[in-house]
Amino acid sequence: MSEPLLKIDNLHVEFKTGSIITRAVNGVTFELNKQENIGIVGESGSGKSVTATSILQLIPSPPAKIANGAIYFKGKNLLELSTKEIRKIRGNEISMIFQDPSTSLNPVFTVGNQLIETIRAHKKVSKKHAKQKAISLLDLVGIPAPDKRIDMYPHEFSGGMRQRVMIAIALACDPKVLIADEPTTALDVTVQAQILNLMKELQEKLAMSIIMITHDLGVVWETCDKLLVMYAGRVVESASVKDLYQQPLHPYTWGLLDSQISEEQNSSEPLASIPGSPPDLSYEIKGCPFVERCPYAQEICYQKTPQLNETTPGHAVACHFQTSEHQLERKERGYSDGDTT
Repeated sequence: MSEPLLKIDNLHVEFKTGSIITRAVNGVTFELNKQENIGIVGESGSGKSVTATSILQLIPSPPAKIANGAIYFKGKNLLELSTKEIRKIRGNEISMIFQDPSTSLNPVFTVGNQLIETIRAHKKVSKKHAKQKAISLLDLVGIPAPDKRIDMYPHEFSGGMRQRVMIAIALACDPKVLIADEPTTALDVTVQAQILNLMKELQEKLAMSIIMITHDLGVVWETCDKLLVMYAGRVVESASVKDLYQQPLHPYTWGLLDSQISEEQNSSEPLASIPGSPPDLSYEIKGCPFVERCPYAQEICYQKTPQLNETTPGHAVACHFQTSEHQLERKERGYSDGDTT
């Protein structure tokens, strides 16, 4: 089997404020192959964005610190590179789309200036050539009249168009990996669908790999091959998207799936929710981090932290009890309990 394009190995990230240490990411491990799309889901504070920004070393340091682990890109550990070396990769071979284009774009420069700056920071080209490339990128992401829009400022664009500009900037240097940190959160439903379709088309055209960070499991279903479910800084379940939707194994994953709006749902019915709140990561967690919210918790769940182990090839879960009781519960919730092909 070929070497993965990107590999996160036992990543630990801490934030220190005075004497308080918050363990935001605790032992995250996963691999991203060429032209593969991975989704990362979980509640706010689960460690999704910190994991992603750590790849490009964009976490604020201090107070943040990568306490342990390794991040390999094309076999090279990014955490061992100098600031100058990581800048050659950041925005060039690995790019990122952030949540809110309103705060990511500089309001005092035209979108053309910001695109051209990105291109010339990594490519030895003339300003004229960079401008031509910028116009072609705006056209690629579906912005009409790109030769005119290139001289406009961010406030002259709609929210959806600003997000397209952010995608154009991220694609400026033909990256191998694109990290999309909730790229549709600030957009209405119609524009969300347009942006997701655009990303799928661009991924096929440019042969990129994508890490999609989102709260929305529907987004994952539409765009991703594999899925990581994060909770309290840990990966609690990982599988192909199809397997995880049809045969989820972790009670937290059940809660996330149950909280999605379905076509069959009566509008008068209240939305399902997961009771309680995630744990405070500034305290040491003993046992399973989901234990206080899990209706199936037993004594061992309070005493021992479950490890992420494969139950079937390609499907791993961090839960002590994968028993007949869990299988019955899965069936009652409408999830399959066998071959998902």
